[in-house]
Amino acid sequence: MVPIKAFRTKLKLNDRHRTLMAKHAGYARFVFNWGLHLWMLAYEEGLSYHVNSIKKVFTHYVKPQYPWMSELSSKVDQYAFINLGDAFKRFFKGISSYPKFKKKGHHDSFTLDNGGQPFKLSGTRHKLPFVGWVSTFEALPPSLVKKVTITRQAGDWYMSFFVETTPEITPKFRERIGVDLGINNLATCSDGTQFSNPKAYKAATKKLARLQRHLSRKVKGSKNWAKCLLKVQKLHQRVANIRRDTIHKITTFLAKNHSQVVIEDLNVSGMLKNHGWAGSIADASFYEFRRQLGDKAERYGSKLIIADRFYPSSQLCSNCGYRQKMPLVPDF
Repeated sequence: MVPIKAFRTKLKLNDRHRTLMAKHAGYARFVFNWGLHLWMLAYEEGLSYHVNSIKKVFTHYVKPQYPWMSELSSKVDQYAFINLGDAFKRFFKGISSYPKFKKKGHHDSFTLDNGGQPFKLSGTRHKLPFVGWVSTFEALPPSLVKKVTITRQAGDWYMSFFVETTPEITPKFRERIGVDLGINNLATCSDGTQFSNPKAYKAATKKLARLQRHLSRKVKGSKNWAKCLLKVQKLHQRVANIRRDTIHKITTFLAKNHSQVVIEDLNVSGMLKNHGWAGSIADASFYEFRRQLGDKAERYGSKLIIADRFYPSSQLCSNCGYRQKMPLVPDF
């Protein structure tokens, strides 16, 4: 299986491009919501509809009524229907809840391709299908991609895509290492190395509460309300970026420098039920840590071992293997 690497980078746009991106995102939202509405009406009438049937109705009867749609990429509505179909597949499999209508300004996104032909992204200047030339803040390695997804978060636009890569086998400086995840120290290794937890959300709690108080006093939908909402979104985005960057650095170090990485199979969903620690556990992002570690272990030629959560590792002697049962509350 060829490893797949995901890229997500911030776009540097002028006003014309921002307007064009917003129109495409609005187009994708319109199509998704229209398709979902028709699906719901068909279900109420006892009819069985497939996403391809809904797409044909849209193409032949609805799209001609809106001339502005012809000014935008036709790939947008195609992928909107694909997303709608995938949403219902996840619902029928019990993976997610029933599809919901998309709101303006809430996870705006759309997808473009080049008619089935791969196109090249390289450096900081890129020619996207239909959109034209756009710039990125960071230089991208030369890549052939089949499609890109453009998303808006906290007022900024980002470009995401996948590329096939070859494993980057790196020299390993240690055969095996165990990693224990925690709250005060995000990761504690068996060799004594500790990686501190930035606790980004906790550090931003006071500022976030102040901004949310200001937001609650604004008239919803007004310009001042929109400005304050953007500040709240940007703060949330900053917290997420700090958390993501920390996990990226730790997991890259572990996967690059160790042949085997052992980590406990934590019951994160069960831990989150403890309301006293739920906020700190969510801030630490244990699941994201494990996900990234698995991806990077495959990329850098190391092996990730998931230890059973009930394995008595703290009761076993590392030298002879003798097990010494320990009470829950040791006597001092």
